[in-house]
Amino acid sequence: MDRNILIIGNSAKEYALAQKLSKTEGISNIFVAPGNDAMKEFVTCLDIREDDIAGLLDFAMENAIDLTICTSEKAIRADVVGIFQENGQMIFGPTAASAQIAINKSTGKKFLYKLHVPTARFGIFEKPQQAIDYTRNSMLPVVVKTDEHRNSNGTLICSAMSVAKSFIEDCFVRNEKRVIVEDFVYGHEFSYYVITDGYHAIPLSSVGNYKFVLDGDGGLLTPGMGAYIPDYKITREIEEYIMNGIIFPALDSLSQKETPYVGILGIDCVLTPENEVVALEFNPFLQDHDCQGILSTINDNLFDLMYACVIGSFADDYEYINTKDEVSVSCVLSAGNKNGKVISGLNKLDEDTLVAHFNTRKNEYLEYLTTGDRTLVVTKNAKTYTFATDALYDEIALIEFEGKTHRKDLCAVLEM
Repeated sequence: MDRNILIIGNSAKEYALAQKLSKTEGISNIFVAPGNDAMKEFVTCLDIREDDIAGLLDFAMENAIDLTICTSEKAIRADVVGIFQENGQMIFGPTAASAQIAINKSTGKKFLYKLHVPTARFGIFEKPQQAIDYTRNSMLPVVVKTDEHRNSNGTLICSAMSVAKSFIEDCFVRNEKRVIVEDFVYGHEFSYYVITDGYHAIPLSSVGNYKFVLDGDGGLLTPGMGAYIPDYKITREIEEYIMNGIIFPALDSLSQKETPYVGILGIDCVLTPENEVVALEFNPFLQDHDCQGILSTINDNLFDLMYACVIGSFADDYEYINTKDEVSVSCVLSAGNKNGKVISGLNKLDEDTLVAHFNTRKNEYLEYLTTGDRTLVVTKNAKTYTFATDALYDEIALIEFEGKTHRKDLCAVLEM
């Protein structure tokens, strides 16, 4: 059966999702709104904004879309999912009401607190002076966060009061509605993802994250500069704790409020030296730096998984996700502030090397150009972390563009 798919978004995670679905049997047409230049090689990109609800709905209804997949946080916030559901359209993703815990960090922190889930001590502030006074009475370092997820300048670890004060003031100058100040938790940071129909949930994977710009976790904190899947430090006992102590209580609470969460739900955590899990924040889908790696390890038909969640057959059809017996390592290549620089070497990569584009564009010679900041995600799979990482760096060496930077210490220290 030929199916038509609509994906809403334009970044690396949408690229990876579209690429995965384009190789899925039974799917004839994939549309991405708005997509990016790189996606145009294998899907149809639409000139429709992520939050243009009327435009998206009209397209879905006029083009017999079998399933819309809403991954864009901007679209989720605009409640594209809720409007699609009201109009009888099959859509995979959370409504704005159910996703509040994931798209607003302050809501998510209060939600974790009410569920008695261990989380970093925090304060939420709508005025800069209140946040500054709270920080003065906190033990440094502290983490200052914007309420909404940002591609940059959204989170800063502050080891000095002067730095915290400056960043807090800058946030409000940029018209942020509120900031969160929380204690810094020492330990191993990881993410955990599940797919859910709002009631039943199955783990997708754990992810070891590299969030800092520089090797050795130095420099600024970013949304993600690399990842390895699965995270070898996350044992079966830890997974059971996350599912029973965080995920299911969260889903139960949302369903009791008549806002069941349908989609992929992620949670960022820290594994402390005492082997305790501290939850930091939720995510409304896979993140740009880890999406490609996670999807590359899934054997099950991705369309069938998502469709089952939407129509209500998920609990009956699936007890677990069938995954490959291999690991995945991903690295983000950044262009810094270099814009419009030619990217070369992509045609030299091995066929099994996966590359996802953030928002590169093409020039008149059909060459890909950088647009600044995070540019590409490159992923390699293998039986071991060492093989995958070595192969990954061999491939990265073939890609060239002015200003190219990346983490060079992925999986350098694996305490197995």
